[in-house]
Amino acid sequence: MTARTLRPDQARRIAIAAQGLARPRPDRAVTTRDLQRVLDTVGLVQIDSVNVLARSQYLPFFSRLGPYDTALLDRMRDRAPRRMVEYWAHEASLMHPSTWPLMDHPRMQRAEDGSWGGMQRIARDHPDLVAAVLVEVESGQPRTARQIEAALGHERSGRPADWGWNWSLVKSALEYLFWAGRISSAGRTSQFERRYAGLARVVPRAESGPWLDRARRVPPQEAYIELVRIAARAHGLSTQADLADYFRIPREHVRPALSRLVSEGEVEEVQVEGSPGPWYLHERARRPRAVRARALLSPFDSLVWHRQRVEQLFDFHYRLEIYTPAHKRVHGYYVLPFLLGDRLVGRVDLKADRGARVLRARQVSWEPGRGGRDDRAELDEELVLMADWLGLTDGVTEG
Repeated sequence: MTARTLRPDQARRIAIAAQGLARPRPDRAVTTRDLQRVLDTVGLVQIDSVNVLARSQYLPFFSRLGPYDTALLDRMRDRAPRRMVEYWAHEASLMHPSTWPLMDHPRMQRAEDGSWGGMQRIARDHPDLVAAVLVEVESGQPRTARQIEAALGHERSGRPADWGWNWSLVKSALEYLFWAGRISSAGRTSQFERRYAGLARVVPRAESGPWLDRARRVPPQEAYIELVRIAARAHGLSTQADLADYFRIPREHVRPALSRLVSEGEVEEVQVEGSPGPWYLHERARRPRAVRARALLSPFDSLVWHRQRVEQLFDFHYRLEIYTPAHKRVHGYYVLPFLLGDRLVGRVDLKADRGARVLRARQVSWEPGRGGRDDRAELDEELVLMADWLGLTDGVTEG
């Protein structure tokens, strides 16, 4: 049977709706339930330390819900019963507690056996220290690396010169244990330091079995199927490359998982006009005839994670230029794509100037044929909304 073909505009609208960006924003105060709905929709939210505008985990919720109290999100992460937890998925990410055990084979076991990123080095070279760090974390309240170093009497200067990342041995041990799934995070400080905690202090009671007992976790292939399922639902329409990128899992594990979902009818193989295929349409994907989306998207928003996908669906070339020398940047330092309707129509380099209490739009770049009066008015409204949300009471200024 010949696969059905979707037009590019249909494909864009499916992708936008699947990411929760086609829903009207609440016309009332945003609640924890609203935030939970966003997390359930996208599956995971990336964390990043850059704070030139706002911490990246806050922005996807604003893009989908409008202004909200970020303390609500912090409580969902930091207080029991936790509705989201941190682990290394796409990158460092917030996810539902039920997703955490699914990372056992893709990440945790690979950290322990040395097949993922050299994480086992600290365990191989300093097993006694790793054991002491584990005991210390499990025996006390959630603490930062510096606090645990102090408790163990370790100086940061004790790090060998070739260990990289400017991590002390204790910090390296903590990260190894975190990536191996033997400890967790009870949130972050205002300085973005992770607060390490024993699993029993973090896991919600309903999830405690697979969290605390590895034998109760699903087999690896079943875990990959579930991760691909989450990604397929969050994309609505996706390629194999998109599905692999969402949780950063190897294609060799995506292919059999995808075959299973196709055979069971959960996803359908389709084509998109003008784009190499195949593409995979999730059975629950909405297919709206129009979307009235308007959002400034974090550089770490899941709609724009996979740059190849963004080019294929939106004909939008997007690169993060934070690490590009200033004189070589094209669009600016911290550039947010601007979604309007079913197109990415421009981008804005934004900075929250907290001292001057203004939101600075340092550079606005429009796509060809865009940037007229109506586009500009929509962007201005979104910038004012963001400035108010960030408490920048003197508004928006350009330059």
